[in-house]
Amino acid sequence: MTAPLLPPLEERHDDRPTGWERLRDAWLGDPARLRLVSWLAPALVTLLAAVLRITGIGHPHAIVFDETYYVKDAWSLWVQGYEGTWGDKANELFASGDTSALQTAGSFVVHPPLGKWLIALGIAAFGPGSSFGWRISTAIIGTLTVLVVYLLAKALTRSVVAATLAGLLLAVDGLGIVLSRIGLLDGILTFFIVLGILFLVYDRQRVMPRLEDRTSHERGDAPTLWGRVFWGRPWVVLAGLALGAATSVKWSGAYVLAAAGIYLVVTDALARRRAGVALWPTDAVLRQGPVSFLLLVPVAAATYLASWSGWFLTSGGYDRNAADGALASWLKYHSDILAFHVGLTSSHPYASPAWQWPLLIRPTAFWVGGQDAPCFGTDHCIGTITSIPNPLIWYLGVAAAVYLLVRFVRGLVLRSPMPWSYAIPLVGLAATYLPWLAFPERTIFQFYTVVMAPFLILALVLALRDIAGRRSAPRHRRQAGQRTVLVIVVLILLVSAFWYPLWIGLPVPWWFWQAHNWMITWI
Repeated sequence: MTAPLLPPLEERHDDRPTGWERLRDAWLGDPARLRLVSWLAPALVTLLAAVLRITGIGHPHAIVFDETYYVKDAWSLWVQGYEGTWGDKANELFASGDTSALQTAGSFVVHPPLGKWLIALGIAAFGPGSSFGWRISTAIIGTLTVLVVYLLAKALTRSVVAATLAGLLLAVDGLGIVLSRIGLLDGILTFFIVLGILFLVYDRQRVMPRLEDRTSHERGDAPTLWGRVFWGRPWVVLAGLALGAATSVKWSGAYVLAAAGIYLVVTDALARRRAGVALWPTDAVLRQGPVSFLLLVPVAAATYLASWSGWFLTSGGYDRNAADGALASWLKYHSDILAFHVGLTSSHPYASPAWQWPLLIRPTAFWVGGQDAPCFGTDHCIGTITSIPNPLIWYLGVAAAVYLLVRFVRGLVLRSPMPWSYAIPLVGLAATYLPWLAFPERTIFQFYTVVMAPFLILALVLALRDIAGRRSAPRHRRQAGQRTVLVIVVLILLVSAFWYPLWIGLPVPWWFWQAHNWMITWI
């Protein structure tokens, strides 16, 4: 009996490209087109982010939620150099452009000044009576965060498609949109954190191969006890600058700075092991470790200290003369701030402990307004600004993070190869989420998770990349995976369109608002 002329159907032509792969190769296979797409893709996703974040940010023309602290403190910094106290009806007067309620007495504020200085730039440009001016700085910074996430995903995957998807998901996510459209600090904090992580990835890509190549070249066939110590690591210095700026916005940036230091030591140790260094743990900790510390931490500390220059150069700031010498007074002030943060346990209707965050139990309603005139043919309308992210992005991102963690742990236990890119979202999530679990009684809010969103999106993009399949996978497997990814992305865009009115405070019919309350705790 002769053998069949054709292999079984499921085995035929597995090496042929799918329709998506043909389209991708047609555009990205040509060097000229690849250069064009490499510029065009980030420009378009950044433009989309700008439109979603800047259009109509003057609404509502009122001090929203914690803008009552940061917007007014920003103006006080601009005109006095320090945060002053405010008199009665300050919010209403400020919204009308009247800043006469500002007093010269220093106010006890519990966050460093850098974020408020950045908000102040917009107020100075457009005037204190412009709600557009209160928020334009956070909108621009939120837009730039999308570009930085694109660059980070491109560095991790070396794929324009994956990077574009990461930027697109952040551009349309509600948490990023909302925190870019009001004058709070958390969107600014997110930008500097993601920028610092990007610099660490650039350092790894440039320094690790140099370490492995030079060590292997110098030792030849003989074992070596020590590897090279690198001082020339400009990306580490820039990471220290960015993470120092993050800490200068909110102290939670220091958690990421500490995680960055650990990440540097661990990656240096693993690189030395791959290079054949006999004493690779000791080499990384005791020889390269102090050098990395000197490149990272002092510049971060100097950045933080510089952010307080207004307080040092004036005499009216809170506790400015509480001790002998400005530095001693500054340290006392920091002791008081620390005591405040540790002891903050007052109740709040929108408080959400950190264990609730992955489940998305209690988002924050930043603003709720009514509409006297009928809208869309109904007499009862409501406008809201809620910190709910795109639920599909959020829940899939959490699932993707668990997937990466399982793959990562399995790879460590079995010593099997895994993409090193898996570690970056996991490090980012650990630094931005786990510390909050240590304060179960503290009054904290779900919108703090805006700093987690870029890393959840990176985890989701890496997981979707695995679902889409590699070129070595059977063709029918790649087709199914790519179609699945396409369906997920389309659904995400539709969900963002459904939620967008509630992210920007548009008046909507009551029934439309109720259709978004998927949990009773979302009200």
